[in-house]
Amino acid sequence: MFTLPELPYGHDQLGKYISGSIMQLHHDKHHQTYVDKLNAAIDAAPALRERSLETLLSDLDSLPEDVRSAIQNHGGGHYNHSLFWQWMSPDGGGEPTGELAQKITERYGSFQGFVDEFTAKSLAVFGSGWTWLQPDMEIITTANQDTPIMQGLEAPLLGLDVWEHAYYLDYKNKRDDYVNAWWNVVNWDVVQQRHVTK
Repeated sequence: MFTLPELPYGHDQLGKYISGSIMQLHHDKHHQTYVDKLNAAIDAAPALRERSLETLLSDLDSLPEDVRSAIQNHGGGHYNHSLFWQWMSPDGGGEPTGELAQKITERYGSFQGFVDEFTAKSLAVFGSGWTWLQPDMEIITTANQDTPIMQGLEAPLLGLDVWEHAYYLDYKNKRDDYVNAWWNVVNWDVVQQRHVTK
């Protein structure tokens, strides 16, 4: 059975950027719902119990049709959010260093150039979805709870949730204010660790 991961910080520790109210709703309610519905889908197809979440999501076509959409949506939600909590920290913000910083600069001209493009793509997502930094330094987006590994791509280095549930309590309909604030809590240590292991 899949379980809700604990946050690596307190609900209210992201301060003025992402409130405790948002974190309680987002983590305790929305993410828990993805876990519960993913487990219900697996219960309906017991032969899948031995498979990891990554193998389920990276080979959706192999799944029974009656649970495929549920695993795509709720499994994707569980996978994405389990990473998302790690990509934020009360001690976050600033800029990456080392080889990751060098690759970002090579691709986008500067760290600010990268931030500008990532932000622009995040604001251009229609409806609900995610923005990702891939190991090859490409910035891509996916709809709903889709994730790059569903497309045969490598696991992302960094991702941003741009569903309204991620920001509406704090920022109402101003996604741009949310995205700009989020850069202040990005955990570059985790992003760099993921880059090194690729």
